[in-house]
Amino acid sequence: MIICQCNGISDRAIRKAVRDGANDRNDVIRACAAGMGCGGCVPAVEQIIDAEREKAARSSLLVLELAAS
Repeated sequence: MIICQCNGISDRAIRKAVRDGANDRNDVIRACAAGMGCGGCVPAVEQIIDAEREKAARSSLLVLELAAS
């Protein structure tokens, strides 16, 4: 799904940027240009960042739990 209409950036591209190390909106802008135009997509970009970070945290917790068992 296209999130950033100005630059034609999809949610997949934003998720990949976060998985590749983008930690905040400015990092995402540098990585894929989402949020660089009008700014209308910034709330959606931030939601995607939060969701990906939460997903990564859950994965890390699961690995730790498995290692402890």
